[in-house]
Amino acid sequence: MRFHPFDLEHYQSQFERTVEYNLADSSVQCVNTRELISDVEAEELLNLDLYYPEVNGTHVLRSRIAALYSNATAANILVTVGASEANNIICATLLEPADEVIVISPGYRQVWGLARNMGCTVKEVELHAEDNWRLDLDRLESLCTAATKMVSVVNPNNPTGSILSSEEMRRVIEICEQHRCWLHADEVYRGTEFNAPETAGFWGQYDKVICVNSLSKAYGLAGLRIGWAVAAPQVIETLWRRHEYAVIATSGPGMKLAEIALRNGKRKMLLERQKKLSATGHQILQEWIAAQSGAFSIMKPAATSIAFVRYHFGGASLEVAEHIRKTSSVLVAPGAFLGTEHHLRMCVGYDTRKLKAALDRIGAAVSALAI
Repeated sequence: MRFHPFDLEHYQSQFERTVEYNLADSSVQCVNTRELISDVEAEELLNLDLYYPEVNGTHVLRSRIAALYSNATAANILVTVGASEANNIICATLLEPADEVIVISPGYRQVWGLARNMGCTVKEVELHAEDNWRLDLDRLESLCTAATKMVSVVNPNNPTGSILSSEEMRRVIEICEQHRCWLHADEVYRGTEFNAPETAGFWGQYDKVICVNSLSKAYGLAGLRIGWAVAAPQVIETLWRRHEYAVIATSGPGMKLAEIALRNGKRKMLLERQKKLSATGHQILQEWIAAQSGAFSIMKPAATSIAFVRYHFGGASLEVAEHIRKTSSVLVAPGAFLGTEHHLRMCVGYDTRKLKAALDRIGAAVSALAI
C-alpha cells in the first residue's frame, strides 16, 4: 500500500522540541489551565469521574458546539480528537480509490495526503499572492467532473489568512451542487478575523456539506485535542462508526475543559485574547519585514495568527527553513509543505519578546542568503 507521509507534521514533530523558538505552529500562544478555569470550575474538573466518556462526545459539549451553528442540534455533532481525526474519518468514509478530490493550494495538506494515500486523483486550485490569494472560482469549476467526489476548502485559509466572501462561498456551493459532490469545509480559523465579524460557516447551505472545527486555533487550546464534525445526523452516525475504530472516544477531562471553554463569557475571552496576540504579532512582523532590505514580503492576511512570508533570495523553502533551524535554533514551516514554494509559514501570535527574538535570529541567519 503506497503511503505519503504528512510532510508538514512530520517536520514539526521532529524538531519542534529541539529548537529555542518554534514559529512553525499554527495556533497562538496557548492558554494554560489556570488562565482557563476559575476555582469553581477547577472543582468541577477535580470531581470528574474518570470512566469512559460518551463515545460521540458529551451531550453538554455537543449541545454547546451545536449552538455555534444555525439550526444544528447535538445530533449534528461528532466530537473528535482534534480536527485532524475529523478530517481523517471524513476521507475514510466518503472516498474510494479513483475518486477525484479538489483541494486549495497553498493549504493545509492533510486531505491532500489522505486522498492520495487512498488512491484518489487529487487536483489543486492554486492561489496567487498577486491576486490577494483569492480563490479562482472559474478554475475550481473547470476542474470538477462527474468523477469529483469531494471539494475541500479551508476557510479562513491556512496559511494565507484569506477569507472567502459570502458571494464566493455561494459560488463554491453552486459548483458542488451542480456536480453533486461533497463539500468538506475545514473552518478551524473561524473567529480569527482582524477587522470583520466571525466568518460565516458553510453549514446549512447545502445538503452534502460537512464542516470541521476545533479548539486549537481560534481558542488557543491546541493541547486539549478537541475537534468536531458537523453534518446531517445520518452522516454523523457513519462517521461515528469510524471514530469507534480509530479512538473509541476523546478524553473525558479534555471534553470537560472544552465544555468550560465554550461557555459564552469564556469563549468571548478566548477569542479576544487570540485576536489581540495575533494583531500585535502581525504588526511586529510587518515592522521586521520593513527593516529587512527587501529580503521578505507578505500579503497581509485578513485572519489567523500565521503569516505566509515570501522570501526574495535563492533556495528551496525546505533548504531555507533548515538553514534557519540549524544556524539560529528557530523552526519555521517550509512553503513546499503547504503547496507553494519560496514562502515560509510563521506563527506570530506569541509573547512579543519571544517573537522579536526569533525574528531577529531569522534575519541574521538569512543575511548570507539574501541578495
